[in-house]
Amino acid sequence: MNCKYFGKCGACVVHDGGYEHQLSLKVELNRDRFRPFYGGEISVFKSPNSHYRSRSEFKIWHMDDEIHYAMNNIDKNGVVLIDECPQVSRPIYVLMPKLLKAIKDNNIDFKLFGVDFLSSNSKEIVVSLLYHRSLDAAWKEIATKIAAELEIYIIGRSRGQKVVAGQDYITEILKINGSEFRFNYIENSFTQPNSKVNEQMISWALENLSDTDSDLLELYCGAGNFTIPFAKEFRKVLATEISKSSINAAKTNMGLNSVENIEFVRMSVEEFVQALDGVREFNRMKDIDISSYGINTIFVDPPRSGMDEATCNFASRYKNILYISCNPETLARDLAILCKTHVVNDLALFDQFPYTHHAEMGVKLSKKG
Repeated sequence: MNCKYFGKCGACVVHDGGYEHQLSLKVELNRDRFRPFYGGEISVFKSPNSHYRSRSEFKIWHMDDEIHYAMNNIDKNGVVLIDECPQVSRPIYVLMPKLLKAIKDNNIDFKLFGVDFLSSNSKEIVVSLLYHRSLDAAWKEIATKIAAELEIYIIGRSRGQKVVAGQDYITEILKINGSEFRFNYIENSFTQPNSKVNEQMISWALENLSDTDSDLLELYCGAGNFTIPFAKEFRKVLATEISKSSINAAKTNMGLNSVENIEFVRMSVEEFVQALDGVREFNRMKDIDISSYGINTIFVDPPRSGMDEATCNFASRYKNILYISCNPETLARDLAILCKTHVVNDLALFDQFPYTHHAEMGVKLSKKG
C-alpha cells in the first residue's frame, strides 16, 4: 500500500507483515473461537489487497482556504488528512481529487462536512455531498454541471433535504458461477462494501445449499443480495425483511433479473414466527399461502447483533441452516444454541474488511441424526 496515511486513520489497522499476515491472524483467531463447534479447516476467501471498497465515507476538513478529505484518527483524537486512499475502488480513487477540485472551483464547499461514495464494477458512481446548510436551486445547477463533467451522479443532503442531480442509485453487476446478476444499489442504503468478496460469499452459499428441490426460507433478506441468486436454485423462496425501503429495492432487483418465484414479506422475525404458528394474523401475510411451501432449508444473514434465542430456536426447526454473519462473536453465541440440534458441516471466513479486525463468516449446519 502506497498511501502515506495508510494504517493511521480510523478506517484501517495494518498489522506487520501486510495483507497475508493480517489475514492469517484473523483465521487463527476464528479457528480458536469456533473450535468448540467445528474441527475442520476453515474455507478462507481473500479480498484484493487494494482498491476493494465500493462504498466509502470521508469527512471534509476545512483548513485555511483549502478543503481536504479526512478521517478520524485511530485513537479518535483529531483527524488524519487523506491525500489518497488505496482502499477505495479504482473509479472512486481516480475521482476523488477531481471532485475535490471541482467543489472548490465552483464554490460549493461552504458548510460541506462530508462526502460519501458508492461505485459499481461498471464504474458508475453516486456521490453524496453532506452539508450543514440548506441547498437551493443555484446549488443544484452547479452540482448538475459538475456531475455531467465528471460523468457521475451527485446527491446533496442537508437536514430534511435531499437534492438529486441525475439519479440516486447505481446498477451493480455481480458475476457468480458463470452467471450475471444485476442489482440497483440506492444511495444511503446498505450494500456489501467489497464486491469481489461478495461474489465469493454468494458462490460459497450456493454451493452449500441443500434440498433445492424443495423451497427456501430467508430471514433478513435486505435488498435481495442472496435471495435472487438463490431463487434460481429453488422451486420457491419466501423472504422476510423489516425495512420497507429494502423490500422495495429487493422487488426492483427481482425484476431486473427476471425472477418470479420469490415472495417478500415486510415483517420482523418475531412477527413472522407468530404468523407461521398461527398465534397472530397479519394483513401483510394474507396473500401468502404458507401451506403451499415445503421448506427444508433456512438462510439467515442477521445484523451485527446476531439472532436472539427465540430466532435460533425457530431456525433449529429446519433440516438445513445456512448462516452468514458479520460478527463472529455473536455467531459463536448463536452456534451454542444451534449446535444443540445441528452439526456444522462447513465454516468459511470472508475477508470483507482487509486491514481491520472485522471478518465475515459463513456456516452450513445440518440437523443431527
